[in-house]
Amino acid sequence: MKNHIIIIISLLTIVNLIAQDKPAVEKNLFKLNLVLPGVVYEHGFNKKSTLYSELSMGFGYRSNSFSGSSWIFLPVINEQLRHYYNFEKRSLNGKKITGNSGNFLAFNAIYNFKSFSTNNDGYDDSSFVLAPVWGLQRTYNNSFNLGLNAGVGYLVYADKKYDSNGFVPVINFSIGWVIGK
Repeated sequence: MKNHIIIIISLLTIVNLIAQDKPAVEKNLFKLNLVLPGVVYEHGFNKKSTLYSELSMGFGYRSNSFSGSSWIFLPVINEQLRHYYNFEKRSLNGKKITGNSGNFLAFNAIYNFKSFSTNNDGYDDSSFVLAPVWGLQRTYNNSFNLGLNAGVGYLVYADKKYDSNGFVPVINFSIGWVIGK
């Protein structure tokens, strides 16, 4: 009789383990970004993939001996098709996956609008960048969120007056908070 109870408990444990859902991305995630002030919405459309959409303010500084120095301020739209690849490993190691905390590969599309600063010194055109990137995202207990992704992309200016289309580094670092749930 004792053996039957052990077998039944073992079978119930196995069935319970099989029935458990595998770790998955969150369906809807809203964030505020502080580094490049803006808002982010990340929509999960299967267990490992999301569409990351960000509207933020970008800025930059340029200096050269011909035209001097200038600051640029411009709106930016950043879209990423992300594939998170280490949720199961993080979950098995007791690490959190909430807030889509994990590592990912993504295809990144960035649209930079025309600069609205008065001293943009020639940066009066919008541009578009396409890039594969590797990244990581971590969300902590207090909804504090860190993100980093990097890759190499191809820059195309919307107006043909610039002949500087080509490969550029793509680096995005974010600090912010997950809002709502």
